[in-house]
Amino acid sequence: MKIWSVSNQKGGVGKTTTVVTLGGLLCSWGYRTLLIDLDPHGSLTSYFGMNPDELENSVYKLFHHATCKQKDHNPRSFITSTRIDNLSILPAATAIATLDRQVAGLDGMGLVIKNALNEISADYDYVLIDTPPMLGILMINALAACEHLVIPVLAEYLSLKGLERMLHTTQMVFRSRKTPPGYTILPTMYDKRTKASLVSLEQLQAEYSDHLWNAVIPVDTKLREASRAGLPGSFYAANSRAVEAYADFLENLLQEHSGQLANVS
Repeated sequence: MKIWSVSNQKGGVGKTTTVVTLGGLLCSWGYRTLLIDLDPHGSLTSYFGMNPDELENSVYKLFHHATCKQKDHNPRSFITSTRIDNLSILPAATAIATLDRQVAGLDGMGLVIKNALNEISADYDYVLIDTPPMLGILMINALAACEHLVIPVLAEYLSLKGLERMLHTTQMVFRSRKTPPGYTILPTMYDKRTKASLVSLEQLQAEYSDHLWNAVIPVDTKLREASRAGLPGSFYAANSRAVEAYADFLENLLQEHSGQLANVS
């Protein structure tokens, strides 16, 4: 089982869209895929038609069990199937926004997700984690569990500042790991018609070339339409520009980190 986190300490950069689109591609290529929503906003959860304000079974229960010192880390009872084959979700409840206060001073709370995924390592081929745009126990869990980090970045000034904060955070969190995960910077919502996109992409290429994907995810209204339909872009508009770009990006990741290429139908 491969575990990837999609993170940035700035909102609105396409984290949830990236998780959903990559997850949709993976399952359509035959991989058993689990999506995990660790963002209190619950955008990933809402994408698949669930209300994070009303959910009883969610990732919050997993953390609640850990705070109660329960030895059972099995998350299966909190995982929900989607209407798409091979695609499941561990949804968020808005109550996870209170976790930093609840778990302060408790040992081991940064490894709740990692321990839970160890319990179901035979159930899935890929796990994608959607994280909140701030450093706290939820992001620490995502970074502690992941084997690779995808950092979506808008080609604009404020997003580049968010990238700087994110890389600083990863250095702090990964310091305790013997083999820190690698990371890939993914330029998203790129609009070649704007000077801001052009200049910011040039800056990314100049400063982060070793970790920057060599292409971009273009602006594409089809992804917005897909979210309204509650479907991953690959199921709503497989031939759209953005979905094809995400497919190229995913093939690159599969080649680099698993040595296996999915068969694209």
